[in-house]
Order: sequence, then structure tokens, then C-alpha cells
Amino acid sequence: MSGRKATTSTENAHQKWLTPELSPSEIGPGHVSGLFATDRGLFLLPSRIGIDVTRRQAIGFISHAHMDHAASHGLALCTEATAKMVKHRLGNVTTRVMRFGQAIEVAGHPLTALPAGHIFGSAMLLTEHEKGSLLYTGDFRLGTSATAEPAELCQADYLIMECTFGHPKYRLPSREVVTEMLLEKVTQAIRRGATPVISAYVLGKSQEVTKILTSNGIPVLQHPAVYEISQIYQAAGCDLGDFRPYEGRPIAGCAVIIPPRPITPGGLPGALHVEKFHVTGWAMDEKRRNSAPKDHWIPLSDHADFDQLLSAVEQVSPKSVFCTHGPKSFVEELRKRGHDARWLK
Repeated sequence: MSGRKATTSTENAHQKWLTPELSPSEIGPGHVSGLFATDRGLFLLPSRIGIDVTRRQAIGFISHAHMDHAASHGLALCTEATAKMVKHRLGNVTTRVMRFGQAIEVAGHPLTALPAGHIFGSAMLLTEHEKGSLLYTGDFRLGTSATAEPAELCQADYLIMECTFGHPKYRLPSREVVTEMLLEKVTQAIRRGATPVISAYVLGKSQEVTKILTSNGIPVLQHPAVYEISQIYQAAGCDLGDFRPYEGRPIAGCAVIIPPRPITPGGLPGALHVEKFHVTGWAMDEKRRNSAPKDHWIPLSDHADFDQLLSAVEQVSPKSVFCTHGPKSFVEELRKRGHDARWLK
């Protein structure tokens, strides 16, 4: 970590208060006294910098631009790609850009953004404190991605980890297997004279699927909401290949990417013969698959699966791990494996 620098006037202008270290009696099982605490969101102490808090804060770190992790903070700390997408979605938010691997000083905290592997520009947050080092993963995924920077874990004393797929049934096939599955089924649909219509999140999954398809010779037509985000990817240096907006009718040989319901009700305007695809880690859930049994379900996820979550804990090797956004049973799983694991309230 670099040496501490004076807090800038911009940060002082946005910092409304400092929270004193909480006494042990005020700390629940999901806290480390003086290092972080929760208050309808996660905060670093003593500065009260919000971490992925979804209501406006004086200063807030935004791991990525999905709206369940972002808000129009007085000063938003994020990567350059995330800053562009946050401003597109929330308006003229004041940002301080964090470059991967380069520590910055904010309100007395040395902060370092590390690639999270979730979507393009997504970041984990590493900070150091007299109480010890803390790594916050946010949404993350290990391994390769067509669009996201590969995740870079590091050792830390405390780990706060997103655990969406913290159940053993969410052991996903390898990226190579899933990519081959997607390409094979889309190609077969095109050969049958159908239009492959792929349902994917507007930000992140749509762009990764686009890149996978165009890199293998399949042009893509995008719903306008998806296309807007893809233009930001292009401008930020993430080339997605041969794609264009969907303009009311399909084009032979092209796949179409649309947002999931309820954003896109009904079918695809202008298309007579479609085959529907759902590209999500939830494809491993039988109930989800049975909700649309005639559709294609592709288990391509931008979240760490069960085995990757276990691997992340081993790599970080923390004194304590705090789990969030997943099944509480994962805490018990980690405890069985000898880790000091707790649920973050």
C-alpha cells in the first residue's frame, strides 16, 4: 500500500460526518469493531464511506453499475467503465475514478480496486486499517470472461463475500462447456430457420453473450436498452464485434438479445418463428427450467458458483469471512471446513 496522503478538499466537501468506533456492546456478529459496520448497508469506519449502498451517501464505493449496488452519491468511487455506466443510468454523478491495483486515499482510508470478474469494470475493494486488512468482493466470479476483467483475489484479514450461489446444487459447468452449449444451440436454431431470441440482463450478461456470439461468426441484433449499454462498452474500450440495434424485424442468420421480463412482455415484434434462450446461472434450478420447459436454458453466470466461493475463501485465507446475498447455509458449510464464518446482517 502507498503512504497516506492528505484528504482532498473535494472529499472533505462530500464527507458529512465521522462515526466513532463502536463499543463491543454495539457490535453484532456481522461486524468488526472499528473497521466496518452495517446500517441498512455496509460502511467503512470511522469515515462511514458507503460500500454498494443503494441510497445516497456523502461518499460511496460502487463496485459495478447494477442498480442493486449503486446510488447517486455525493462522491462515487468506482472504475472508469463503471463511472460511465453509472452516469448513463443515474445522471451527472460526481465520480473519482479508481484504477485497478492503484491505491488511493479517501477520508483517511487507503483504498484499492481489484478486478471482480463479474461484468466489465466491476471491482472488489481492498482497504487496510490498524484493525487489519479487509477485502470486499461485491458480485464476483473467478475464471475467464468474454468481457469482464479476470478477478484478482488477494490475502486479507477479513473477507466480506457475496454468496449468491452458496448451495451445492449451483456447481456450474465450465465456461468452455457452457460457451460450446450456447453456440451449438444457437447455430442449430438458425439452421432450422428460427430466430434465436436470447433473454439476458441489459447490463453485463447481454454484452458477454454478444461477444461470445460475434467472436464465433454470429451477428447480433440488440433491444434498444441493451444497445445503449453496448455503446458505452464500445466507448470504454470493450469491443463487442458485429452487433446493431433491432429495428422491428429479424435478419436471417442473426441472434437477437432482449432484456428479461417484465421489461420485454410478449414475443418479439416482427418475428414469426423464434426459439427462446435463458442465459443465467439459475438454469441449474429445475423449478426455473420447468417454468418454460420448451425454451433453451444455458447456465452461463457472472456470479461465482459454489466451488468458486469455496476457492475464494481458501485463496484469501482470512481470519474471518462474512457472507451476504446468498443462503445462510453457506456459513455453516464454511464452519464445517474450519473457517470463522458469519452471516453479515
